[in-house]
Amino acid sequence: MFLYVLFCCVGVAHCYGNGLVSAACDSMTPVHEGYSAQSTPAPFSITTDKTTFKEGDQITVSLSSQSGDKFEGFMLQARRVGSSTPIGTFTVTSNAQLLSCNGVANRAVSHTSDDKKSSIQAKWTAPTSGQLGDIEFRATFAKGFSTFWVGVKSSVAYNGTGTSSATPNTPTVSSNPDCGKTKVCFTQPSNCDPAANTGCYFMAVQTTSTQSEMRIEMFGQASGYLAIGFSDDREMGNDDIYICGKDSSGNLQVQHAFSTGKTAPTILSLVNVTDIKTALTNGNINCSFTSRNAISTGSRATSASEYHLMIAAGPSASQGNIQIHTSRYVSSTKANLQVPSQVITDAEEFPAILKAHGCLMLISWMTTSSIGMLIARYLKGVAKDHGCCGKDFWFMAHVFLMVLSVIATAIAFILVFAYEKDWSGGAHPVLGCLVMILSLIQPIVAAFRCEPQHEQRFVFSWAHSFIALAIKGLAVAAIFTGLALFEEYVEDGWMLKVMGGFVTWEALMYILQDLNLRAKKKDSEICSFGSTKPETILLILFILGNLPFLIALLVGIGRT
Repeated sequence: MFLYVLFCCVGVAHCYGNGLVSAACDSMTPVHEGYSAQSTPAPFSITTDKTTFKEGDQITVSLSSQSGDKFEGFMLQARRVGSSTPIGTFTVTSNAQLLSCNGVANRAVSHTSDDKKSSIQAKWTAPTSGQLGDIEFRATFAKGFSTFWVGVKSSVAYNGTGTSSATPNTPTVSSNPDCGKTKVCFTQPSNCDPAANTGCYFMAVQTTSTQSEMRIEMFGQASGYLAIGFSDDREMGNDDIYICGKDSSGNLQVQHAFSTGKTAPTILSLVNVTDIKTALTNGNINCSFTSRNAISTGSRATSASEYHLMIAAGPSASQGNIQIHTSRYVSSTKANLQVPSQVITDAEEFPAILKAHGCLMLISWMTTSSIGMLIARYLKGVAKDHGCCGKDFWFMAHVFLMVLSVIATAIAFILVFAYEKDWSGGAHPVLGCLVMILSLIQPIVAAFRCEPQHEQRFVFSWAHSFIALAIKGLAVAAIFTGLALFEEYVEDGWMLKVMGGFVTWEALMYILQDLNLRAKKKDSEICSFGSTKPETILLILFILGNLPFLIALLVGIGRT
């Protein structure tokens, strides 16, 4: 009895060594408990004896080893490019058998035993009716129970019956001569031509008068996927999306999806999408296809023809699942898909609330805090014993300027979180949060300081100075990373250069102030200005030099 049970378990573990795997027709994934598909390139390939076909044509398909490895099991299907439904029928000779998929006979081919194989041949016959489109052959190869590859693809076989106008190995190249004539186009930068500018993000929609059919083109640089969408507003959520992205094998495939917010979109069945063409050149994803699907954006639409157009690009996971986008562009106004003559422009990349955030941070950490720190470090001797409420002038000026900086920082912090309503990721928000936290800690530490004559006063002095230095360094880093976001798609990056100039200027002023401080300790001065002390002249000089840098950056942010 024990041996009988053991042999039964072994039979289950080898999981259909007889190749009767119709249950896996949709996913083409072996159910090998505890093991998943390999993410490395498969050592096996699929080749065909034709690159074009028409209705009723026969194509010989060969599965073979590339490196001497042999496979025990396999499953082979033909599918329209971008589709997940098997199409056509197969015939086989030996070492293979036919399978039914979704109730249709001869839709797939599989092994008859787990004997090791180096090659298999089958013949595929194209349907004689219906929308064919371009097709590709897909296979699963099992080298053993624990080692298998899913979704290995052949080169595209192009349909020559009229439903596909592509020619073999000729990538589609989107262009915009017909924009404004027969196509509604949306580009970033505005009016860029993808045929001439590899940094261009481009989408075009050409629709029939009844909008029953749309020809969609998309082009843009992306590491994993490029997506276009139709929306009732300029925010993500309730959007009809088409995605052209890399699958687990690095091949491009088209997907139809619906966005429900800031989570991964829901993938829909790719029905009524034909004539799919894809190309991947120098990191640019290029896809075009015809869709007969109605655009669905929920129940908020006021017009069945007007939508905000969206383009997004980002990375994909190893299994082909899309990740959060790294680039996103939305049209400033709704586009009427039946009126190609309209001009579609990009929405303002940075709304006023984000610009206000940036301006407040610049004013706080380029000007008010910098002046406050200089006064506290170098101007304690100026107007000594003159002030108000028993406090010297330098102290009152320092406290006022630093409190002003903290308030402005807090307002900027609140503004950006009120806008984003989420954690956007990256170095900039991390640096900003650290600046905000330390800015709140600093006045608390100052409020509990001991008297100047106290023997432990040095602890406060060192802590206060260290926190100030940390805030200053983090704030400068936050400004640089923030300006980099404003200039993400600007070639010259002049604002970063201006900020670099300001840092150099501020460092020079600190050096001169420090040299003057050292000279004063030796009862000397680095220069004489009559009754006006050198440190006061240097402070005025710093402010005069500070303002051009600050104004230039404020104007730059306002123009983004």
